[in-house]
Amino acid sequence: MIKEISKGVVAPKGFTANGIHAGIRDNKSKIDLALIMSNVQGNAAAVYTTNKVKGAPIYVTISNLNDGKAQAMICNSGNANTCNADGVEIATRTCEILAANSDVKANDVIVASTGVIGMPMSIKPFETGIPEILKGMDSTEEKAELACKGIMTTDTVMKMVAVEFEIDGKVCKMGAMTKGAGMIAPNMATMLCFITTDCAVSSKVLDKALHEAVADSFNMLSVDGDTSTNDTCSIIANGLAGNKLIDDVNSKDYELFLEALKYVTINLAKRMAKDGEGASHLIVCHVKNAKTTNDAKIVAKSVIQSSLLKAAIFGADANWGRVLCAIGYAKADVDVFKVDMAFKSSKGIVETCKNGAGIPFSEEKAKEVLLEEEITIEIDLNDGKGEASAFGCDLTYDYVKINGDYRS
Repeated sequence: MIKEISKGVVAPKGFTANGIHAGIRDNKSKIDLALIMSNVQGNAAAVYTTNKVKGAPIYVTISNLNDGKAQAMICNSGNANTCNADGVEIATRTCEILAANSDVKANDVIVASTGVIGMPMSIKPFETGIPEILKGMDSTEEKAELACKGIMTTDTVMKMVAVEFEIDGKVCKMGAMTKGAGMIAPNMATMLCFITTDCAVSSKVLDKALHEAVADSFNMLSVDGDTSTNDTCSIIANGLAGNKLIDDVNSKDYELFLEALKYVTINLAKRMAKDGEGASHLIVCHVKNAKTTNDAKIVAKSVIQSSLLKAAIFGADANWGRVLCAIGYAKADVDVFKVDMAFKSSKGIVETCKNGAGIPFSEEKAKEVLLEEEITIEIDLNDGKGEASAFGCDLTYDYVKINGDYRS
């Protein structure tokens, strides 16, 4: 049984966090440096953007995680450290400065950056900021929130969650925080996410579990169709819960751990979609009875990425033809003459299509359903057992306003 608890990334045993203004952003009221540390070295894994242009910290993190070990996660906001000639040098030096001021080894650091691409970066804020942030490291919820604020850019709310679950008779905990409101498309991680757990899991198994969880959560998420250069989702498992090491992907313990990890990542994916830049609605597209799970995923993602559909949801317009259109151009094996669909929210459900053709429905009722903040598009392909959900948001005037002056 999975139970939500408080304290985010510091909920698991042995983790501390903090966030400060280090001077990366000009606005001194903005926290721009976050640090998460484990009391002991843990097993670790990460997934990264598939964009050919990658932030310098990704190359450093990939190198540091070659041995599957990590003890700290450090991230700055306000500058992506991408397309900079000295970017790798700065990311490497950041790890070295943290190591020089703590008992963490430089190659046990997961390093990340987020913000404007192509902006020159200085190492000076890290030279002064890292000793300062270390002074305030703690396992309180307040510190977890400061760390979460330190990775935010255009996010309007903090996105953090923690759960507890039982494995091998031991209570294990998992915490996570994420950022991302724009430049998000379902293409491997699609934002920054930092996950901590005190469950004992081998590096190899942790890597598999993270890839499986991301496939059903962050890779099913789209705000605007743009895949960022800095996308990273990482996890450290320090084993302090005391359970027997999970090293078999065919075990019951693995399934329990994966269930908890998917719970956390799907929870955060929904929060990210709901907080999409300028968004006023969370859209969940649920597809069932597809020929395969992959077909269901392709259809669900196609629908939530449709700009026409996103605009219709913003206007509370039950233009269901836009859903069918998105299904039709999806690269999936679909019999369009078997498709049923409906719009659903807390105000009820409105069926709009049967066997690929429209059916009478109340426009007034549909409007009432679509005015709610969370909308589900239910699609039944009536052609198999495949099932999947994708997460997105509506397209509003504010999205253009935000991205029209992003650098200012």
